[in-house]
Amino acid sequence: MAWARTKTAVLFAAIIALFVGVGGLVGQFVFQGSWLAGIVMALGLSIVLNVGAYFACDRLILWSTGAKIVTSEEAPRLAKIVEELAPKFHLTAPRLAIVPTETPNAFATGRNEKHAVVAATQGILRLLDDRELRGVLAHELAHIQDRDVLLMTFAATLAGAISYAAQIAFFSTLFGGGANRNNGLVGLFAVLTAPIAAMLIQLAISRSREYRADEVGAHTVGDPEALASALGKLEGANRRRPMRVGSPAQSSLYIVNPFRGSWFASIFSTHPPIDERIRRLRAMRTSFTYRPTVRGPTTRRGAHADG
Repeated sequence: MAWARTKTAVLFAAIIALFVGVGGLVGQFVFQGSWLAGIVMALGLSIVLNVGAYFACDRLILWSTGAKIVTSEEAPRLAKIVEELAPKFHLTAPRLAIVPTETPNAFATGRNEKHAVVAATQGILRLLDDRELRGVLAHELAHIQDRDVLLMTFAATLAGAISYAAQIAFFSTLFGGGANRNNGLVGLFAVLTAPIAAMLIQLAISRSREYRADEVGAHTVGDPEALASALGKLEGANRRRPMRVGSPAQSSLYIVNPFRGSWFASIFSTHPPIDERIRRLRAMRTSFTYRPTVRGPTTRRGAHADG
């Protein structure tokens, strides 16, 4: 777990450094060689975007996914499991939301515990048994505990700002500002490489956080096989029935990628390979003995649902 935190910190520092570097490049081309002016402009843009993302991320995500806040009476099964698990993560039970789609999936959002929401699609409630759903919800509560949604919102905002700043630097070499041929080549290199580098760092952060949420969630409830089984079902179901509403830019929110593209697009997926996630979870099984609440022998494979 300590390594996961260190890796995330290093990656986040890298995307900030890239952002500052591109800001300096903007200053070089737009402000007649003033790197400081470009960095200050980029920093100001970052602050504005991140403040907006900080205060509005939960509302924007719920709106864009079509998720509807529900009461415990409207979603008793979901509420029962979340209310049971939340204290294990030292959290108060977050608000609940249902996404009106048969594509089985789930996500968490909110900048902190007070504004947290756990959302489940109609499809996941039909597909998974209680034990598997418990594993998925533990994963989402682990995201809330570590404030991953806020971290990924900041990373996405910075990546987007880097793309805009790189475009400004490039077009300034074409239209005024005393640009010369060498400046144009540097600007072209920046506009092509900086956004790609930012995206790759963002994806690395996202994948790192998914592995950590898998580990923390499974370790906290003591049942890694529940999440492993759920991930296998969810991956197959999302391949057969990909989500048709929403944007692929939101894919990092969900426990598995609900939007499907080409093989090339899978290289740039926000999620680690499902087979590797399942392998890691099943490697944890020797540390736990799951005791189902229904009658039956104790099992390491978790053949029984928890009701």
